[in-house]
Amino acid sequence: MKHLPNNIRVVLACLLLCVSQLSMAASADQEVSHLISFIEQSKATFIRNGDEHTSEEAAEHLAMKYRKAKRYAKTADDFIANLASKSSWSGKPYTVILADGTTLTANKWLSDELILFRKTEKPQ
Repeated sequence: MKHLPNNIRVVLACLLLCVSQLSMAASADQEVSHLISFIEQSKATFIRNGDEHTSEEAAEHLAMKYRKAKRYAKTADDFIANLASKSSWSGKPYTVILADGTTLTANKWLSDELILFRKTEKPQ
């Protein structure tokens, strides 16, 4: 690359950066989609601002938050921290009651699932 003119090197560097950013965005969308599907299929009870919600309702709510506030979720980790862990209205943390009665914060539950997904998901 040293033999290329400076302007060509700059263009190539910009192209590589763009491809990298697009890849990261696609990966984040894939991971967030997985988390939303995971929530929907969990049959857990979600507590949001003191009210109980089904897993389907929670998945629908978080999908809506992601669509409307995607700028705050550049990564799946951002999605968990900024959108899926607490109410943007009250600031109260979301909690999850699993089928076996275990109660967890949504942050812990989704973070654990994201770690598992990243370990098991095959790159495409």
